[in-house]
Amino acid sequence: MAVGTELVSRNGYNATGLDAVLKGAGVPKGSFYHYFSSKEDFGLALIDQYAHDYDHKLHRLLGNPGVSPLDRIRSYLDAERTHLQQEQFLGGCLIGNLGQELSDQNERFRQRLSEVFWSWKTQFEACLREAQSLGQVFEGHDPGELAEFLLLGWEGAVLRAKVTRTAEPLDVFIRTFFRSVLKA
Repeated sequence: MAVGTELVSRNGYNATGLDAVLKGAGVPKGSFYHYFSSKEDFGLALIDQYAHDYDHKLHRLLGNPGVSPLDRIRSYLDAERTHLQQEQFLGGCLIGNLGQELSDQNERFRQRLSEVFWSWKTQFEACLREAQSLGQVFEGHDPGELAEFLLLGWEGAVLRAKVTRTAEPLDVFIRTFFRSVLKA
């Protein structure tokens, strides 16, 4: 699964052959088919594993009651920025990458990816709702819309960072989100 995630993140789902995954993992083809009936099932399992791990990461960062809600969101964005920079802006978000590649090609992938994004949005929404209850976010803002905007903008900034191979799109998004979007 780790090898598959790495290869699909860097090369795309369609460009990643099972032989490359099996060779990289040192797994015989028969073992693969013991666990997965097809490459599609393997791809869906990659999404599920990535989503599970990322949900835990988000919960850990966004659900920390010892840190103010907006500081939690900023910490998350800063940590992701640092990670992307360390990876030289290669790979990016597996879910975002697969969404761009497969949403028009495969309905099962599209539905599962949509569910993952919804799950992430709800975690951001809960954090923003808490910030609003503490007076950190203007009462007139809808936390659900703010969460959707955060997710949409961040995914777009990650894509642009990959294209430009710089952190500038990420920095622009973070500054704009905190200075302009959350501003009362």
